[in-house]
Amino acid sequence: MDLSQKKGRTVFMIVWGALIVLIIAAIIAIGLPSGKSETIKEAMKDGVLHEENKVSFFGLLVNPAVVSAYVITGVLLLCAALIRIFAVPRFKDVPGKFQSVLEKLVEFFEDMARGNSPHKTPVVAAYIFSAGVYIFFSTLFELFGIQVIAENGHSIALPAPLSDINAAIAMGFLSYLFILLAGIIVNGVKGGLRVLKDFSLPISMSFRIFGALLSGLLVTELVYYYTALSFVVPVIVGVLFTILHAVIQTYVLATLVSVFYGEAVEPVQSKKDKKQRKE
Repeated sequence: MDLSQKKGRTVFMIVWGALIVLIIAAIIAIGLPSGKSETIKEAMKDGVLHEENKVSFFGLLVNPAVVSAYVITGVLLLCAALIRIFAVPRFKDVPGKFQSVLEKLVEFFEDMARGNSPHKTPVVAAYIFSAGVYIFFSTLFELFGIQVIAENGHSIALPAPLSDINAAIAMGFLSYLFILLAGIIVNGVKGGLRVLKDFSLPISMSFRIFGALLSGLLVTELVYYYTALSFVVPVIVGVLFTILHAVIQTYVLATLVSVFYGEAVEPVQSKKDKKQRKE
């Protein structure tokens, strides 16, 4: 290591040391908050139910997660249209970086669909790709911290859409309806009955998504609430929890949907076929 690198490292350590000292001094000077507009219980409850800090959406009072959902949906649809119009026609046999990323993403969901549901693969691949991309980016959305003014005058950040129980339930039941319709279309009544046996599937998928995102939201709310913890720590906690949940929940829902879809569309064997195979 030459002299210039040593000096650079020394300066870097001095800057970071000074920053840490300033943060500690600020914590000591400010201390814990003496008064809050709401208690920690109320803050965490509103982080789940959004009963107090509702926002106006074209004249209607709605949960902030509704606004987040429309924003995410609009942005994803716009990006999809731009990619299809401007990027896809320019794809080459030797892919560039952007093309490689898109192809790897599509291949990931196609391989998952092919492995878990070898019958009628393209349909489920398209669904889990769409649902997975929505879950991933809607979870990361809260990292932007877009501020809006609630009806009661408080400034709040738009949350992840799926941190609202209604959005999580909608995603779970939409996935279940997709599997049910696929089973009925491919195998008729028997396929539908096969899916209906797993009646707890939409509930488990809904609360799996909601519970995972809720845990990160509540931990972040708790950390932000206390002034002594609200320096640097929320950045680390918020980013780690959000990215982790985005990846895990995308993978889990895509896997569950592809597995149950594969069982629903698997050809139903008649009794004659079973006897012939045994013989």
